[in-house]
Amino acid sequence: MTDLQYLDLAEALLGALEAACDRINDDSDADIDNQRTGGMVTLTFANRSQIIVNLQKPLHEVWMAAASGGFHYKFVAGRWSDTKDGSEFFATLSRCASEQSGLALQFSA
Repeated sequence: MTDLQYLDLAEALLGALEAACDRINDDSDADIDNQRTGGMVTLTFANRSQIIVNLQKPLHEVWMAAASGGFHYKFVAGRWSDTKDGSEFFATLSRCASEQSGLALQFSA
């Protein structure tokens, strides 16, 4: 994958993450504050806990830091997959966000 291909895919992921936050806020009482600074999106929940998603351009990865741990994703076979267990980005984000917020939250692209 070229740097440009990575950037296109990673920027699309961050855009989908922001759109998912907007959708969840419109459809529920979750009140997720999402702030984007360059290649990083910080999600802050009502209880002040956070999930941070940022681009790791030299590695062509996307990293996510949540209360339950850190996760690294590479784009493989049409999806962002965890480099350790192969889990999909939005599935893990949904699990972590639900745990941290205390609400059943479903993120999707």
